[in-house]
Parts: sequence; C-alpha cells; structure tokens
Amino acid sequence: MTPALNTLMEQGRARCEARLQALSHIQPQDARASNALAGLEDAVRYALQAGGKRIRPCLVYAAAQAAGSGNTDVAALDDAACAMELVHTYSLIHDDLPAMDNDDLRRGRPTLHKAFDEATAILVGDGLQALAFELLASANGLSPEARLQMVTVMAQAAGLGGMVGGQFVDIAATGSPLALVELQGLHALKTGALIRASLSLGGIAAGAPDADQEALEAFGSHLGLAFQVVDDILDVEGSAATLGKTGGKDAAAGKTTYVSLLGLEGARSAADALLADGLEALECFGDNANPLRDLARYIVQRQA
Repeated sequence: MTPALNTLMEQGRARCEARLQALSHIQPQDARASNALAGLEDAVRYALQAGGKRIRPCLVYAAAQAAGSGNTDVAALDDAACAMELVHTYSLIHDDLPAMDNDDLRRGRPTLHKAFDEATAILVGDGLQALAFELLASANGLSPEARLQMVTVMAQAAGLGGMVGGQFVDIAATGSPLALVELQGLHALKTGALIRASLSLGGIAAGAPDADQEALEAFGSHLGLAFQVVDDILDVEGSAATLGKTGGKDAAAGKTTYVSLLGLEGARSAADALLADGLEALECFGDNANPLRDLARYIVQRQA
C-alpha cells in the first residue's frame, strides 16, 4: 500500500467511523418512544460498528480528490461516503438472511439476524437505507441540484434496476449455469452498481464536469466487475478466519462464478485485465487521481 493510499484510507475510515458512530444514536420523531427504541439502537450499533475496510466510502473520497480542485466541502463528502456505507451495510444484512444467502458469519462476527433476530435484522436494514437517503438529501455544503443528483444516483444504483435487481437474478440463477456475459450482467448490477455510484457521488460532491463524471463511471464499471472476480477467487482460496465470512458457499449453493467458468488462473487474468481497462479510463486525470489508482490496485490484489 502506497503512502498516499494509506493516508487516504486511514483518514477516510476514521471520518466514516466517527460519523457512523454518531448515526448509531436514533432520534425518534416522538420523544415518548425513546426508551422503547433501545433494543433497535443496540442492533444498529452492532451493524454499523462491525468494522470492515470501508472501501466504498474511500472510493467516494478518492473520486472527489481525483476530480476536484481541492476545495470540496469535506462534510459533504462525509455525508456521501456514509450514505454509501449505510446502503452497503443494509444490503449485507438482507443478503445474509435465511431467505437470501442464509449466512451465519459476517466481518468475523455472527450476522445480525443471528446476534438478534430476523425481524430486527430486516428493520435495521430498512432503517439504514432510509437514513442513507436522508444524509444525501441534506448533505452539507452542496446545492439542492447536487443533492438531488446524488439521491437519484443512489436510488438507481440500489434499486430495482441496480443492486436489488442483481440480487434477484443471483437468487433466480442459483443451481442453473450462466454464460460469462450473463454473469457479468448479474454482477454489474449486484456488485458494480454501488461501486459506480461511489465514484459518481464523489464526483458530484467535487463539482466534476460531465466528461470527468463519465470517466469515473467508466472506471467504476471495470472496477466493480474486478471486485467481484476477486471475491469469487477469495471464496475458493480464503478461509472464514481471513474473509470474516463463510468461504466456499457459492460452490456449495451451485452458483456460477468466474472461477467455475474461467478457472483460478483465468479469473486472475480477468481481474488484471479489468483493472487495466479501469486505469485507462482514468488517463484524463492527473496526479490527483493516484490514490484512486492505488485503491483500484489494492482492491484487485487484496487477500481478504
């Protein structure tokens, strides 16, 4: 990890963690309900303070640094970065439920529905998603137009034509073989949509022109698929101790993966090719984009 990337990730994680800790405290619409929400607040805190690499928030910060003039309102970036982490966390909570992937382990701890119960997990996920849009709609230091643009980007990425749609396709395809192009389409939605949105939010917060936004989105499209290819590799090679979640579940569930289609070496080559294409999309940016380039390399070379 380069010094620039290390600084970006340390600072990005610290800012995100501090904001998430504050957001873990529920502010009820009616004060008479405060005591009754204590159990829900415990579950929210459990979900938001579970650690993690916070890659998506770091992508928001890095995209703003690449496309901005250095005058971007950091508070606005914090809102966008945490909104992205809230949606990502909600998706993991719901993805782990018995009706979905039925996982017992996430980030090295029992999944939320195991630590509490299924109903609480569903409600926490719903609440975190709503909170994400609240953050974007009231983001500090941005014009109403920029806020609306960020809300639209997030809604499209997380919604029926994005992450939710990808999850539906993933569940529907379990046990049925997929061609490579079908697998890429699935993960462009399920995984790639939020990766692209992270970069778009950073660009919007930085006031990036249309050409720079298009470059960030093209980069995000390649990076989102590369991220999933590496996930598939780690699902085969990693252990629960290193991954923080159950390994080998995709193969056990009969899911098509990049490894099952391309083999381990073919999957590694595919990830490297996607990384190269993504880095090419960033050629219009100068040295300000070096942390973003380094973050992309880190994502593809990660071991967990």
